[in-house]
Amino acid sequence: MFLTFDHPWYLALLLVVPAVWLLGFRGLSGLGRLRRVVVLGLRSAVLVIFVLALAQAQWVRTSNRLTVVYLLDQSLSIPEEQRRMMAEFVNQSVAKHRLSERQDRAAVIVFAKQAAVEQPPIDDSIHLSAKVESPLDTTHTNLAGALKLALATLPADSASRVVVVSDGNENYGNALEEARLLAEQGVGIDVVPVRYAARSEVAVAKVAVPSDVRAGQPFDLRVVVDNTAPPAVESGSVKGTLQIYRKSRDREEQIASQPVELAPGKRVFSMREQIDSADSFTYTARFVPDDEAADHLRQNNEASGFTQVRGQGQVLLIEDSTSPGDFDFLVEHLRREQLHVTVVNSDEMFTSLGQLQPFDTVVLANVPREAISRQQIEMLVANTQQLGAGLIVLGGPNSFGAGGWADSKLEEALPVYCQVKNPAIRPVGALGLVIDRSGSMTGEKIEMAVRAARASVDMVGDRDYITVSAFDSSGYLIVPLVKKGESQSIHSRINRISADGGTNMEPALRIAAAQLGKASEAAVKHMVVLTDGHTEGSNYPPLIESIRRGGITLSAVAVGGDADLQLLDKLARAGGGRFYHAKTARILPRIFQTEARVVSRPLVYEKKSGMQPQIKFQHEILKGIDAPPPVTGYVLTTRKESPLVEVALVSPLPAEEENRTLLATWTYGLGKVVAFTSDVGQRWAANWPNWPNYDKLFSQMVRWSMRPSGDQGNFSVATEVRDEKVQVVVNALDKNDEFLNFLAPMGSAVGPDMKPRDLRLKQTAPGRYVGEFAAQDAGNYFLMIAAAPGSAPNMTAVNVPYSSEFLDRDSNDGLLTALAEMTPADSQPGMLIEASGASPVASLAAVDVFRHNLRKASSRQDVWPQLMLLASCLFFCDVFVRRVHVDLTPLPGLLVRARDRLLRRDAPTAVQTIARLRSRKAALVESLESQRASVRFEPTTENDPLGSMASNSPVADASPVANDPVAQSVTALEAESFTSRLLKAKRQALENRPD
Repeated sequence: MFLTFDHPWYLALLLVVPAVWLLGFRGLSGLGRLRRVVVLGLRSAVLVIFVLALAQAQWVRTSNRLTVVYLLDQSLSIPEEQRRMMAEFVNQSVAKHRLSERQDRAAVIVFAKQAAVEQPPIDDSIHLSAKVESPLDTTHTNLAGALKLALATLPADSASRVVVVSDGNENYGNALEEARLLAEQGVGIDVVPVRYAARSEVAVAKVAVPSDVRAGQPFDLRVVVDNTAPPAVESGSVKGTLQIYRKSRDREEQIASQPVELAPGKRVFSMREQIDSADSFTYTARFVPDDEAADHLRQNNEASGFTQVRGQGQVLLIEDSTSPGDFDFLVEHLRREQLHVTVVNSDEMFTSLGQLQPFDTVVLANVPREAISRQQIEMLVANTQQLGAGLIVLGGPNSFGAGGWADSKLEEALPVYCQVKNPAIRPVGALGLVIDRSGSMTGEKIEMAVRAARASVDMVGDRDYITVSAFDSSGYLIVPLVKKGESQSIHSRINRISADGGTNMEPALRIAAAQLGKASEAAVKHMVVLTDGHTEGSNYPPLIESIRRGGITLSAVAVGGDADLQLLDKLARAGGGRFYHAKTARILPRIFQTEARVVSRPLVYEKKSGMQPQIKFQHEILKGIDAPPPVTGYVLTTRKESPLVEVALVSPLPAEEENRTLLATWTYGLGKVVAFTSDVGQRWAANWPNWPNYDKLFSQMVRWSMRPSGDQGNFSVATEVRDEKVQVVVNALDKNDEFLNFLAPMGSAVGPDMKPRDLRLKQTAPGRYVGEFAAQDAGNYFLMIAAAPGSAPNMTAVNVPYSSEFLDRDSNDGLLTALAEMTPADSQPGMLIEASGASPVASLAAVDVFRHNLRKASSRQDVWPQLMLLASCLFFCDVFVRRVHVDLTPLPGLLVRARDRLLRRDAPTAVQTIARLRSRKAALVESLESQRASVRFEPTTENDPLGSMASNSPVADASPVANDPVAQSVTALEAESFTSRLLKAKRQALENRPD
């Protein structure tokens, strides 16, 4: 231990101490010498302690312990056999070199794309198994993340070293930067390189295809295949088959299959392609080896390329699969306006973002939320926000809030909210769910039933009521009646439902009916019951009758073939609801979402006499159009308070203006969104198909929302994948092939995970703009680049076939050597540990990674709080000594007596001394009495009655005690008594004397 200071320059204030003595020695002269020295000493101590506190004094403790953390690479580029050898190396190394007398510790961190602590630091032996227990994504190597986790794991009370066991082929993060941080902290780095045996490896490196071509325009498709057989392999050629597939939105076909023999090196295969129809296509090249042993990795045997074939303006119209053909009239009129419209139903929609790229606008026509998956909704939103495509949502009884779109990603993209927050307009609803939890529901049934219940809860509004009950042989209340927006535990309570017991539906129905009866303000009360078996009880008709009297409707869902279909059908008919027979449990969420929309039906505002739409804003969509015909209904929404929202058409009813939007638009990201809350002629706008401006309105609506098109200028976009990043190069020329400089190009990229990537383009040369974005995941990345806001965009895509984890064939010696050469602060550099001999594990374990050549660990503890407390106490003592006078005269005697008492010497001495004094006193008293009796008192003069006595007294002439101090003391006492008598007589004489 030793003392150190964070701010040592404050110690210069100690030079003030002599001045304190010089000035204080004179100023405190009135205190006396001893007190003055004590006061100055206390003042000096207070000043010294205060200066030490200002310098932030710290106690520093050093430790001889050492902690070693092993970092084991578990990515797919490491063969399984070498992963097993890593575990053996760790076990032997710790057992052989860890010094238990110094309490050295060891830890293990495994890493791939992320890092995890497999074994925390312990001062004991390690028995690591060959199979890693921590879950890892092994498609990447993130050595930097492992080093960062190691730094966070290392304890502060010991010296530290990390041992990296890896091939060094990092493709995520920067290991050198993290290693420098470790070296600055005094952490040593040893490296054990992972070496590969000589082997053949074939990889499909690239599929080169133009990203954007015109219909009917021929183009070349090129496939690059690389055989990286090393020179040590005798026969480097690999035989196999090269297959090429072309996939569009609706089909996939093989367009080529060719036997090939690949010699070491790269080889390019090309073929001519021509596509006459506008669509997006993905080309995939796959190599299949004849001998599987000749090709080590399978992950790099396939690569893809994406191209988009453009034609006229493309429109994709999506309609509900339960009501196909409802929008045939609209599609026919749009085609008359020279718009190319593709119609799909919700069961045959797109499965990737690439399938949406041929279309400039997507129309969602009265489609409920349950008809589209969450991934497809995210694709629709990303296609508009990031890639600039248009989005139109048409109204109907299954759209907006009535279709369950509240609190969804689609609602974020709309210019209106799907909820109506005004209680005067939107009545409250109540939904009750009754779920069978008997033993027959075990497995997928109960899992899907729970998921369906959660999905139906998500469909209702925050002001709607929810209650959930379950049953086996008895009934259970799972969620008491509560407003959705006032409870955060509805989902967690539903998740607790498990399968067990018999089947008796009646108690749960009564519980649910009683709960719904409490929702007195609810305008709509609906109950959904789910079961998969035959239930006990037979008193259901009067029960359903009482439920109906309470204003509650009931729908029934049967799961599987063992349910009592006849009973459930009767219950649904008597309850005024619908009956569903779900042959598989997977469709339960969609059924429950459909039933949950019953509660949302009050969002539809209808008036049979009709409502005349009013033009509020002369939007481009309404150009050349007068007042449209009346409508008898629409879906209530709430206009968003944003300056980007433009409301073109409104209804005269209801009175609240923010809730009567008919047509609203805004710009969302790079795309345009239109919300039309009425239908297009099926139900509420029955007179519109005969309106002369029908074609004009909807064609202008579609064209306004479409992605900009036209003359894109002489722009070329090139992409290249390198080091987990996509580099984008844009060359801009004008009509005269002159460079276009000082542009502000806008770029956007969307990855396969539907998340946007930041793409910023900067000018690096005349007419050249360069940018890049991260692309760690395999798949298609779609880019939209516009030279300026509002200009026609350039669409392109780039494919990342697989991680670079499957491209590296040898260890990265440069990185591994640089790591080993890192020199920690005040220590020695690490070691590059190579395997040798017939037993590589034993040779590696023979190297002592627990060597104590690193800077010892030290821990610091601030002591200034304790110093300030001590200075306060000393300052109090200083004030006390100066202000309070203490008599110290009895102190020496007290000390002597205390000393004698402690030494036990006072008892016998005291007894002897007192006895001797008493005997001596008695003798002296007897002698004095005898002398006093023989002396006669005769005064010689009147003025001096004591004069003769003083001169003639026999005591003065010859006293027997003249030479005895004890006798003299006794005589003095007697004389005092005699003198007092004389003084008394004198006072009496003076009193009797005449004036």
